[in-house]
Amino acid sequence: MSKIIHNSPLVVGGVTVHSPGTVANLVCGFDILGLALNAPYDVMKVRLLDEPKVIIHNKDNFNLPTDPEKNVAGVVLLSVIERMENKMGFEIEIEKHIKPGSGIGSSAASAAGSAVAANHLLGNIFSNDELVQFAMNGEKLASGVKHADNIAPCILGGVSLVRCIYPLDIEVRTSDARQILRQQILLKDAIRQWGNIAGLVTGFLKNDLDLIGRSLEDVIIEPVRSILIPGFDEVKTKCKEAGALGGGISGSGPSVFMLSRDEATAKNVESVMKEVYNKIGIDYNTYVTTINKKGVEVISE
Repeated sequence: MSKIIHNSPLVVGGVTVHSPGTVANLVCGFDILGLALNAPYDVMKVRLLDEPKVIIHNKDNFNLPTDPEKNVAGVVLLSVIERMENKMGFEIEIEKHIKPGSGIGSSAASAAGSAVAANHLLGNIFSNDELVQFAMNGEKLASGVKHADNIAPCILGGVSLVRCIYPLDIEVRTSDARQILRQQILLKDAIRQWGNIAGLVTGFLKNDLDLIGRSLEDVIIEPVRSILIPGFDEVKTKCKEAGALGGGISGSGPSVFMLSRDEATAKNVESVMKEVYNKIGIDYNTYVTTINKKGVEVISE
């Protein structure tokens, strides 16, 4: 990959971005489908430095590493610096509202937010595809695997289909959990899964809510991963009875998401979720939100 000689106007004084949570897999779309959320989101403030280094300040209580080589955002910013011919650096403040390990794209928010903020400060010299490539370095640090099903919607907004990452090919509309997965699957299950992925993508394109609901079925990943999530089967059954189109595990879990036709139905679904987890007696948090069509958003300079 060639070096970039900077000749675009720099942004002086820094930039603030909101980097959204994301739901990956979308039930049947393991590692290829994802969508961005309007809530929750992380707040990140980034400014340029005149020497090639990364300084990280955490403005939350998650005690994430401040060593840039061990921090998701730090790794992304280091990869940006490596690409630049005239060496500059970055200072970043991170206020996370997406709990790490929650399954709604906390690492992706850090990675994507830092990439977009750095690019904005540099005069938007990198394409969206390049930003996704930068941000995937953060996902590799977090999970050991470069994947874009959270990164792509976080940067681009809406619903994303990642057809391939080598080379990167994204279509956009508007580590422990991985280890327990089966390495071999039956052909009949694969065929059923392919049909559900095609149906789900078609449902999004046509705004066919009934087709979306019918396609939210996973016969390969969910049956295995769901055993790690207390109350999953009961939540899913009762949420659909309450009117949800369907749903499943967000990313590798433990978060569970449900899609609904409207806000009133979504609030009924939220009540059902709360009832189940109050009965089980474990801590939880819920969000009633909508699909974020913008992705990472520059708020102020």
